[in-house]
Amino acid sequence: MSQKSQKEAMEEALKQFEQFVESIKQATGLPIVPDQKTGAALWVDQRELRLKYTISVERIKPFYDGLMDGKLMATKCSKCGTVYFPPQSYCPTCRKSEMQWIELSREGELLTFTVINIKPASFAHYDDYIVGIARLKEGINVTAWVREKDPTKLKVGMKVRIEVVKRQPEGYLTYEIVPVSE
Repeated sequence: MSQKSQKEAMEEALKQFEQFVESIKQATGLPIVPDQKTGAALWVDQRELRLKYTISVERIKPFYDGLMDGKLMATKCSKCGTVYFPPQSYCPTCRKSEMQWIELSREGELLTFTVINIKPASFAHYDDYIVGIARLKEGINVTAWVREKDPTKLKVGMKVRIEVVKRQPEGYLTYEIVPVSE
């Protein structure tokens, strides 16, 4: 299914669901429908929710500064030595904010991967893509998109590298898993 037809199919299914909810609401006076899997009663709000948000990243800003320099940064608890990626501004184990910034090696191996062909609406403009988990030399697991279109070229245990990239069309920096040729 092409991107456009997948989006159109999703919109049509949503329209049909909304019509179903409307018919239930007309019959009962309430927008309560049964869950398709469990039969549990679900309230279906009739208002569209659009979220835009601003959150402070000041305490983990070195992570973003690292991305701008092509580096992958993590935090390490000064007390217990636990390394966190994505970085955290405090250690949930020690409950302390004594964190050090470390640069990760970006070298590792592929633990697992999956092809994403049923995408959330916010990613519907992308072709099918692969998401994987790589374990870096530091023992950190990194979940990211994989820079490979053909899943038959990927093998669990293969060497990979994490690279900083500018994701289009959004134009922001992120990181992805890249298979390493041996």
